[in-house]
This record gives sequence, structure tokens and C-alpha cells, in this order.
Amino acid sequence: MASEITVAGGGIFGLACAWELTRRGRKVRLFEAVRIGAGASGGHVGALAPHAPENWNAKKQVQMDALIAAAGWWAEVGAAGGVDPGYARTGRIQPVPEGAQARMAERVEAAQAHWPAWAGMELTDAPLGPLVPASASGLWLVDRLTARISPRRAGAALAAAIRAQGGEIVEGQAAPDTPAIWATGVAGLAPFGGNGIKGQSALLAMDLPDAPQAFADGLHVVPHADGTVAIGSTSERDVADLGTDGQLEALIDKARALCPVLRDAPVVDRWAGIRPRAASRAPLVGPWPGRPGHYVANGGFKIGLAMAPACAGMLADLILEGRDTIPRDFRPELRAGG
Repeated sequence: MASEITVAGGGIFGLACAWELTRRGRKVRLFEAVRIGAGASGGHVGALAPHAPENWNAKKQVQMDALIAAAGWWAEVGAAGGVDPGYARTGRIQPVPEGAQARMAERVEAAQAHWPAWAGMELTDAPLGPLVPASASGLWLVDRLTARISPRRAGAALAAAIRAQGGEIVEGQAAPDTPAIWATGVAGLAPFGGNGIKGQSALLAMDLPDAPQAFADGLHVVPHADGTVAIGSTSERDVADLGTDGQLEALIDKARALCPVLRDAPVVDRWAGIRPRAASRAPLVGPWPGRPGHYVANGGFKIGLAMAPACAGMLADLILEGRDTIPRDFRPELRAGG
């Protein structure tokens, strides 16, 4: 029998790696020092939104492939463990600033070149849905590719799927320092540079399960299937404390102003956490330099939920088949030592 594979970290990257290996028939043991989703994967937003299609590169292609495959991947996770991860491809609405019409028209052309036809990015003067932010130009950029997932439910769904298929998850215990896949978030970034960026988000009570999400002035407004709407998130480099504070309250006020339907929706939860940002915005995926048998899966930052299945698949290809499909810019050896 093949040896057991150890995974360190119960956030979205660690869970996705453990599930990908489990679904391919390997025995996996995952260690999580606190609890599933205790770190950056325990937030609210869950916007599976594509990068802008201009200046296409390998990272954007990996993310695009992951977004296209996400519906089937998450459906399999839900079926395996019996827990719904809250995935749905509901689309997105973005107001076009005054003076940006020509640039957004070019963005639509770039999407036609790099996105599948059904993804449907277009400019419109009549977007549909209850969450339509005001547009100074009278135009909105919409697409059908953007999806949403509930971060906490996604973690629970992955954990259930792993256990249902015979994998083991050990919570409240750090992984031993033996060969493993290290997906330990901010705590694991030090050997590779990068830093932690604080984020804050909130959940409002409003039942809009099928509505497209909105993105305006750097703010995500994402309806979920459980009668909540997530708003977030801040990006804070100077962190005074790890709790929620006035910056989140300002974000809530901003969301209510952008989407008036939320004006009276009560806040049901607030969250703050530190998200791992690698030295480059590309995730860290691949062998840990100088440590045979050790691998890294880290640096998801704002795109971790979208990228985790793809990163897990690339690591599984490498570990199980010796097939290296990891883009050059993702590789830890290029950034080891800072």
C-alpha cells in the first residue's frame, strides 16, 4: 500500500490538497493546529471573480481554468461528504466610472479573446438584479462567469468529503516536522517572503440567493444561499490589532450607500483575519527548496478560494504522477529566502 500523505493546515489550500489526493485514491492525514477555517479561510465574502482579461498571463489562465471547472469540482465535494459548499455561478455587476467607457469596451474585447463565450462579459445600460450600484456613466460591466461560495461552508464540505472517503483530519494539533504539504497560511510564509494583510468583512441578513454579486469601488457585495449577503473586505497593511474596528463599520456604511436595498439589513456577523500574501500575488505551489518530500501550497491572499482547486490539482499531478504543470511564477524556489 502507498504511504500516507501528510497535509499541514486546515484552510482552503490544505483542505483542497487533501481532497484532491483523497479523490485520487491516496490515504491522507491532515493536521490543523486550531480548527478548520481558523485563519483567512474563515471569512465571509467568497467571491470567485476572474482577473481582468487584459495583459493575459499564466496566473490568469490558471484562475480561468479553475473558475470554469469549479461547478463540477464543488459538486463532487458536496456529493462526497453530504455538505453543500454554497457554490453558485450567479454573475457580477460593476458600475463603469465616468470617463472609463472606452477602457471597459477594450476589456470586453479582451474577454472575448480569453474567456469562454458563455462567460458573457458585456457593457449594458440596464443590469438586472437587486444589487445594482449607481453608475456615474450610466453603464455597467456584467458577466456570467463570476461565482460565489460560502468560505465556511466550503471548508466544512471539504472536511466532510475527506473524512467520508477515508481521510483523517486532526484538529487542535500542529503537523509533525516530517515530509508534508505545508499549507499553513501566514505562519508558513516566512521562508519565502511575503506578508500578512489584514481583512475585515461582515454578513448582513437579506435573502437574495440568486442575485448577481456587485463589485464597486473596491468593495465586494456577495449574496449567499443562506439568507445572508457578505460585504468586504478591507486590505490593511498596518495592523494595530486583529479584531474588527471602525474600518469595518465604514465598509458597512459604504455597502449600504452603494446598494440601497441593504440599508436596513441587520449585521449578523463580523470577521477579521490575516490573509497570506506572497511576495508576488501569484500563489506559492511546488516543492520546498532544500527539503526533499516537503511541498508548499500558500499565498492565496484574495484569490485563494478560486485558485485552491487548481493548485491542489497541480500538486497532486506532481506528487502522484511526477507530472509538473506548475507555472514558473508560482514556484517556491524563485522566492525562497525572501
